[in-house]
Amino acid sequence: MVDKRKPEQEYVVVRHRPGYRVRRTLILLTFSLLAGAIGFTVGMSQGGFRFSAVAASNEVLADELETLQDKYAETSQQLANLDRGRLIDKQALNRARTTIVELETQIASLKSDLTFYKNIMAPSETSKGLQVDSFTLASDPQPGAYDFKLTLTQVGNNKSYIAGVVAVNVIGLRDEEKEVIALRDLSQDIEDLGVKFRFRYFQDVEGLLVLPEGFEPREVQVVARAQSKKSSQAERTFDWDDLTEN
Repeated sequence: MVDKRKPEQEYVVVRHRPGYRVRRTLILLTFSLLAGAIGFTVGMSQGGFRFSAVAASNEVLADELETLQDKYAETSQQLANLDRGRLIDKQALNRARTTIVELETQIASLKSDLTFYKNIMAPSETSKGLQVDSFTLASDPQPGAYDFKLTLTQVGNNKSYIAGVVAVNVIGLRDEEKEVIALRDLSQDIEDLGVKFRFRYFQDVEGLLVLPEGFEPREVQVVARAQSKKSSQAERTFDWDDLTEN
C-alpha cells in the first residue's frame, strides 16, 4: 500500500528585530542627503571658478574694445585731416593752373600786340602802306549773330594820316546759289557800303552782324582803298570756318 500522507510542512524561523526597517530607511536617507549636499557644494565651487573666468575674460575684452575704439577714432581723424589736406592741395593746384593759363593768355596777347606794332613801325619791303590786318568773329547769344572786328593798319610811313573807305562782303550760298551780302545789310552798326576810315597807325571797325535764315556763309571779303595823291588799295579774304572754329 502506498502511503498517501502529505509531507510535513517546513517552517523558517525569522528573528524579530523591532525598528530595524525604520533605522535602515533613515540611514539611506541620511546618506542621500549628504551626497546631494556634497555634490551641490562641489558644483557651486566649480561654477564659481567658471564665473570668475568669464568675468576676467569680459574685462579683457572690454579693455581691448576700448583700445580698438581709441585707435579707430585716431585713424578716422587722420583720414579726415588727409582728405582736408588733399582738398586744399587740389584747390591750390587748380588756382595755380588757372593763374598759369591766365598768364599764358596775357603773354600770347602781348606777343601779338608786339608783333602788330613791330609790323607797323618796321615792316618788310613787301608790306608797306595800307593793310587789312585782321578780321575776327565771336559768337553772340542771339542765333546766327556774331560780333565782328576789322583792323586796318598803315605800315611803314606813319608821319601822315591815311584816309579812305573799306567795304566788307560776306560770300555764301542760299538755295545752292552763290550770294554776296554787304556788311551794311547784315549789321545795324554799318550805314554805308563803304566804311570811312582815317588814322596814322591803325583803326578798328566793330559791330554785330546777323546772318539771314537759309544763308550759308563761306568767306568774308575785305577791300580797303585809300583816297590820297598816291591812292593805294588792300584786299584780303578770310575763310568763314577759320573765323568761327574757336
